[in-house]
Amino acid sequence: MVQIQSLSTLTLCGSVEVSSSWRNRLNSRKASSLFGDRCVSCQFLRKSPSFRSHWKSLKQRNLLRVEARWPFQGGGGEQGLDPSSERSESANEDILIFFFQLDLATRVQYALNLEQYDIAQQLREKLTEVEEEAIRLQDGKRGSSSKSEAQDKGISIIRLRADLQNAVDSEDYGLAAKLRDEISKLEAESLAVSAKALAFEKAEYAFRLGQKLRHKTFGYRAVVCGMDPICCESNSWMEAAEVDKLPRGSNQPFYQVLVDGRTHPDILVAYVAEDNLLAPEKPDKERFDHPYISFLYYGADTAGDFIPVKQLREKYNRPRHEVPFDSQEEE
Repeated sequence: MVQIQSLSTLTLCGSVEVSSSWRNRLNSRKASSLFGDRCVSCQFLRKSPSFRSHWKSLKQRNLLRVEARWPFQGGGGEQGLDPSSERSESANEDILIFFFQLDLATRVQYALNLEQYDIAQQLREKLTEVEEEAIRLQDGKRGSSSKSEAQDKGISIIRLRADLQNAVDSEDYGLAAKLRDEISKLEAESLAVSAKALAFEKAEYAFRLGQKLRHKTFGYRAVVCGMDPICCESNSWMEAAEVDKLPRGSNQPFYQVLVDGRTHPDILVAYVAEDNLLAPEKPDKERFDHPYISFLYYGADTAGDFIPVKQLREKYNRPRHEVPFDSQEEE
């Protein structure tokens, strides 16, 4: 089972460093062992014989080849972009926090099995703290908090309109003008947060968790490990990735994807717009190398796609995908 593996060896290199707020929240021996100074992929490779033998040579050989190829990749060269422009530290941090939750849950069960109830209680309290924080961050990201925010803005607008009417009745037109501008601003903000909340409630995705895809511009193979109905990255990230130049801009599904390490060993997680992803015409059963695979998926199905662990499906409220039965293959 994926959950049995301990994540205490997981540590971070500079490119995927966890925020200081999380380091403070998780200030414990457990957190210290989780958030160190070694590279996360190297720690995984220590536990994976299939990676140890060739990962170093892949980084030395393929990275040079990839860098030489980027300027000639269709739209990528014209736009001045390369695959690293869609690298996402926040998406990687989100996955690492998910790993931490899995590990704490495993340790709680292990302590209970050994009848170490005091240790189990301490771990359960830490797990509750992490889960509450993860839910809070997820709600803010997914627009759940936008509902209450929109309601608060609506109440403020009603009050301002009453003040506006009083200002007009008293012929204080200067104050009325200021109130009218403030009302217009709040109405625009309320519409924006309401649209975000609605987008998350009625999200429709072209791709699913665990599905193998290919990047339209850069050509690399990827596996979906997360999804948002709209772009949830920062404005600076969207500017660097030139999201505004996409056909649907930022108002389309964006996917957290693992990038095949055989071609781009320097990119762990990318955040890619649906416009930039393409499902293969035929099942992709080729080997896919990435240090997170064994923690996020049970294995591959008969079509070559990966089967996400139950906790990952629950995180995104996605159903289990069943591969259609092909009678011709059986024959």
